[in-house]
Amino acid sequence: MRSQLLKYWDRLRTSFWFLPSLMAAAAGALAFAAVSLDERVTDQWLSTTSWAYGGGAQGASAVLETIAGSMITIAGVVFSMTLVALSLASSQFGPRLLRNFMRDTANQVVLGTFIGTFLYCLLVLRTIRRADDSAFVPHLSVTLGVLFAGASLGVLIYFIHHVSVSIQADEIIAEVGNELAEEIDRLFPASGRREDDAPAPDSDAAHVPADFDPDARPVESDEDGYVQFIDIGSLIALAAAEDAVIRVERRPGHYVILGSTVATIWPGDRLTDQVASRVNAAFVLGSRRTPKQDVEFSVDQLVEIAVRALSPGVNDPFTAITCVDRLGSALARLARRDSPSPYHLDDEHRLRVIACPITFPGIVDAAFHQIRQYSRSSAPVTIRLLETIAVVAATARRPADRAALRRHAEMIVRGAREGLPEAEDRLVVEARFEEASRALAGA
Repeated sequence: MRSQLLKYWDRLRTSFWFLPSLMAAAAGALAFAAVSLDERVTDQWLSTTSWAYGGGAQGASAVLETIAGSMITIAGVVFSMTLVALSLASSQFGPRLLRNFMRDTANQVVLGTFIGTFLYCLLVLRTIRRADDSAFVPHLSVTLGVLFAGASLGVLIYFIHHVSVSIQADEIIAEVGNELAEEIDRLFPASGRREDDAPAPDSDAAHVPADFDPDARPVESDEDGYVQFIDIGSLIALAAAEDAVIRVERRPGHYVILGSTVATIWPGDRLTDQVASRVNAAFVLGSRRTPKQDVEFSVDQLVEIAVRALSPGVNDPFTAITCVDRLGSALARLARRDSPSPYHLDDEHRLRVIACPITFPGIVDAAFHQIRQYSRSSAPVTIRLLETIAVVAATARRPADRAALRRHAEMIVRGAREGLPEAEDRLVVEARFEEASRALAGA
């Protein structure tokens, strides 16, 4: 259930309609409240206030009509500018980055401001009465409308600045890098506790039944899609209720096809149609990947930007180097953290769920493989890759982590030997490789 809520919340955050709709609803409620207050205190309020609107019904109508017409026009301009930014980001940095622009709260607030001001003025305008016997001018409400119009102009100026900044390559890369750092902090907390706060077992392998593989039965997926979330808490509760052990065979980011194995359950006789349905309910699938529970998604976004920058049609090594720097920062952060145990226990400290772990070598592969392959003929990017490995090596303490970094350093230098035609460039690469090797040896 929690994973389903996370899925729907992520959809709402990446939509252009949710926050503007809330702001429009709030503006509508404010319009009714302001008019209701006007009906009670307008005359007294006008007698003590000099800066409020004090004109008649015709002037109030003209003011509100002007504001409403201007706001809906500006809202159309803002929407057009947003679409231009989305189109530019998609063509230059990759379609997977559209999600980052759509979830930008600033863009949603700007749209909501103009739509809310338009709706507020429209609702107040309908309450103005010009008949002599029942004339009514909501002076307070009109004054608030003028204030909202002034605030909307400030929001428009901010939006122009925000769009100009947000489409810059360095800003986009920094945003993705910050999101990656946040996910690392959440999934690999410095305290060593797992996200579900379950106690870690004293020995990992000792809790796995000896006959798990021969006696376990697979649970097949009931739909296609990318794994977006896995509700480990629900799986622990299910395994405890059935006195079973569930091994998760897929993790967030993996693509699952109908009928493929998503988990195995031991003992096999615990698997029923109801249990299989509950296991599948813990796997939230969707048409696209999301960064929640999927560290590699943000890594792949940075890699995609770098690879596009290295393409012959773009040929922008500086953008690729910036991506490598951000990847190095994330790897150094990850190398300092202890990988959370894939073994999850119930309240009685009995093994219930074996998760599909995320490992540092796997993240290193995702970060370096494609950039290494596409930068064989680019000396600056190759050099920065080796420099980044040397920097990350200073924080890597586990032998497996250093072995993964060393393996990539060796592949990078072999590719440079074949891909760089200039001898001096190859000498510089060799020198950086020696520095990375010394850093790895001394880590």
